[in-house]
Amino acid sequence: MKFLHTSDWHVGKVLKGRNRLDEHRAVLREIVGLARTHEVDAVLIAGDLYDSAAPSAEAQELVVRALMALRDTGAEVVAIAGNHDHPRTFDAYRPLMSVAGITMVGSVRTAETGGVVTFTAPRTGEPVRVAVLPFLSQRHAIRAAELVAHTPAENSAGYDQLIRDLLTTLTAGFADDAVNLVTAHLTVTGGTMGGGERAAQSIFEYHVPAGAFPVDAHYVALGHLHRRQTLSAACPVVYSGAPLAVDFGEQDNTPTVCLVEATPSTPARVTDLPLTSARRLRTITGTVAELGDRAAEYADDYLRVIVREPARAGLREQVQAVLPGALEVRIDPEFAAPLQANRPNRTQGQHGPAELFAEFCGERAVVDDRVQALFARLHDDVTGSEPAER
Repeated sequence: MKFLHTSDWHVGKVLKGRNRLDEHRAVLREIVGLARTHEVDAVLIAGDLYDSAAPSAEAQELVVRALMALRDTGAEVVAIAGNHDHPRTFDAYRPLMSVAGITMVGSVRTAETGGVVTFTAPRTGEPVRVAVLPFLSQRHAIRAAELVAHTPAENSAGYDQLIRDLLTTLTAGFADDAVNLVTAHLTVTGGTMGGGERAAQSIFEYHVPAGAFPVDAHYVALGHLHRRQTLSAACPVVYSGAPLAVDFGEQDNTPTVCLVEATPSTPARVTDLPLTSARRLRTITGTVAELGDRAAEYADDYLRVIVREPARAGLREQVQAVLPGALEVRIDPEFAAPLQANRPNRTQGQHGPAELFAEFCGERAVVDDRVQALFARLHDDVTGSEPAER
């Protein structure tokens, strides 16, 4: 059988104020196209379909349409909740989506109540068993009393053991004549963060080793860490990574979806299929003039710009005028004004407000007559003073 493994869609993500629904729409359309082209028997989505536990109506519509389009390719579709998703909402969708042939699992379940999904591969006929483990936070996994009474190492061991026990229970029914799969949303020891994860829910005091997964699993489809990676284990333990960079910390990641081929008697074979629909995230450096000379090169990208010039009024606007994709503008530390460790004592009355403000700007290397003029005008408006001649 063949199936796609994807995760961490984060539909509804806003990057520095920019809505990315159009990008997500293009990427999900690309994934649906790959499912159709490769005639897969199933699609496993390992959590974080949404970026928020309260997604907008537009984000929900996009995800529902994507799930239905995947199902329309003839593939079985199994989706679990991640730490960004709302598990109860997933479970509320569950009866309706099951009518459409889509399995959504929001909360941890026993094998008998939906913790194991079974089906026959539509195109190849192998029996398939999928043990599903949605995100389980430490605050739900370990009682508050234990958190207070135990050391971090003891709590970590408790979380590890709980996940092991759940996996043992869910995979107890794996069969020799079936393709046995696990999909989970969690942190595995030794995994590398992609750069845009929610740190508070990826802390490495709460993790499980790759050895927690059973040796008779043909493939473990993971979500949570946004970098595509395979962990060393007795069976393939794989993070598909996010299908688009959700933050500039992920700009060097290669977005992919995993195409997996497996039979009951042979190891899984994994092929990475690149995803290219989303806009690229890049960090660039230079003076405003240098950046303007290379503007055409970055026309389709979202940019974090490091400017090699001192700060001045209107600098951000200048950069964005030549680079419309600039979402973040910073000053190179080499050109930033040094912090004053000890500011001189000033006796009230020695200097007027305009002089004090001029000294303040000088300390921070802000040299711009327009800033001084604006301060004077605002000061006059607030105090009711007669405007000085300027």
